[in-house]
Amino acid sequence: MKKLIRGGTIVTASDCYVGEVLIEGEKVAAIGEQLDEEHAEIIDASGCYIFPGGIDPHTHLDMPFGGTVTADDFETGTRAAAFGGTTSIIDFCLTTKGNTLASAIQTWHKKAKGKACIDYGFHLMVSEASDEVLQELGAVVEKEGISSLKVFLAYKNVLQVDDETLFKTLVKAEQLGALVQVHAENGDVIDYLTKKALAEGKSEPIYHALTRPPEAEGEATGRAIALTALANAQLYVVHVSCAEAVKRIAEAREKGWKIYGETCPQYLVLDISSLDQPNFEGAKYVWSPPLREKWHQEVLWSALRSGILQTVGSDQCSFNFNGQKELGRGDFTKIPNGGPMIEDRFSLLYSEGVAKGRLSLNQFVDVISTKAAKLFGLFPKKGTIVVGSDADLVIFNPHAKRTISKKSHHMNVDYNAFEGMEVKGDIISVLSRGKYVIKEKEFVGQAGAGQFLKRRAFRQP
Repeated sequence: MKKLIRGGTIVTASDCYVGEVLIEGEKVAAIGEQLDEEHAEIIDASGCYIFPGGIDPHTHLDMPFGGTVTADDFETGTRAAAFGGTTSIIDFCLTTKGNTLASAIQTWHKKAKGKACIDYGFHLMVSEASDEVLQELGAVVEKEGISSLKVFLAYKNVLQVDDETLFKTLVKAEQLGALVQVHAENGDVIDYLTKKALAEGKSEPIYHALTRPPEAEGEATGRAIALTALANAQLYVVHVSCAEAVKRIAEAREKGWKIYGETCPQYLVLDISSLDQPNFEGAKYVWSPPLREKWHQEVLWSALRSGILQTVGSDQCSFNFNGQKELGRGDFTKIPNGGPMIEDRFSLLYSEGVAKGRLSLNQFVDVISTKAAKLFGLFPKKGTIVVGSDADLVIFNPHAKRTISKKSHHMNVDYNAFEGMEVKGDIISVLSRGKYVIKEKEFVGQAGAGQFLKRRAFRQP
């Protein structure tokens, strides 16, 4: 059946106008006024915005870490994402040294198949740059449709790679048209500071942040940028949390280098004081990079507004406080790193960005959806509302208010990092490729309905 959304205001990264959207099958068939409603289901969006579905470029679902596995898998995680206005995610596929990239990709396909409620793609971690791995990367980009590669400069002796591996990956990415992503923290410095803190008996969650200073993020960001310029490649810095990293990205972009940056809602609204709570409560806020002093927040908002940073990812990586975060009692290094963010990314960006005058409506759509689609080879299939694009749409009431709480969220985790925050605006209905996933705030989707997104090679947006 056709669907006709009428009465709402259509908002894209470039336009904002009252109009109707006709959906046929999985696609947007027409946009205009007084469209033919014969045989169409009428969806009344009066007083609401019609946004493109959110694209979350940074998630970790069903991911092993520190002897445990994230609390949300591809079913619970994507269902929560849909409640939060997100219709596509790109998850990180981890690799291990000595094993083929194809085997890692197959493992991630098994995790997602039959579970994902919305569309999904993969980024691929590069853990070594052997001749075999570099050779295999060609097939990953061209045949698998995975056109983004992740390199860690942190987590020494676990995920961290050396500069040679990063540089070889950048050189190969430039040849293949792949976008290299970097977790930019100086793992060697952090390893030293961590061992020193523990030796001094400093084991509480706050020391997770104090042993990962912003200078370590800024240095690693600058180093990765310098190597990218040397390789004439392209770089995307994930989860930027501080002014030091923003400064390096801004300087590189002023030179015309192909450097892009992402931040996350937690860095925009929370600060380091969250880790300094009694009764081990601070463990709920342990992720990497850590939360910073509050003044960094406005630097990040300004960077989004000015285009120094292009996207907002959730860095969804949920662990229960009971039984998982508690693994680090007495040793902050054993607290699983990550938090539950996938459901509230969209709402927080609207409420704290648009409603408070930090972002325009068009900028909001750009950072929550469009720019990610462009950077990661999905545009215009995803990330906008045009004839022929996938009918991934969010009907959003800007006048409603709600309070974020673990009691009402849909993530499979026993706390919410934004507990008690009131947000302006509420997601009413969400369509993925023309089908309801959320209808009048109720889940009507289906596990396994999400499709794998083969993405094209990188194009400079």
